[in-house]
Amino acid sequence: LGTDLEKPVPQLIAAYDDAPGVTRAFNLNLLARINRELGADFNLQRFEHAVLFNHLTRSIEMHLRSRCRQTVTIPRAHLSVTFADRESILTECSHKYLLGEVLAMSKAAGFDCEEQFVDREWPFAESLLVAK
Repeated sequence: LGTDLEKPVPQLIAAYDDAPGVTRAFNLNLLARINRELGADFNLQRFEHAVLFNHLTRSIEMHLRSRCRQTVTIPRAHLSVTFADRESILTECSHKYLLGEVLAMSKAAGFDCEEQFVDREWPFAESLLVAK
């Protein structure tokens, strides 16, 4: 969480693309729920979990990327969607901030930062914010 946001990227991506596949399953569950709740016909095996770091927005992006050209129907939404090969659905953005930015945002929102607990290995921090 220093000034170099390039350095932690592999560790950040690993946190969203874990080896056991928990996050992958969580992400693909979005399509399973659409199938179940809206009567859609997503074939989950035709989508892959993809994690990217967007340097411009300083955010981790989770996507579900189509493995082929395909059309999916969602009857309860009266919708049919055609996906190109490798086209993705953006499912999550997790923005990353520098410690000083957290302090400035919290102050602007009417909070005092009592303390920041920093894990330098992961670069990760928790901030204890108290309303003014």
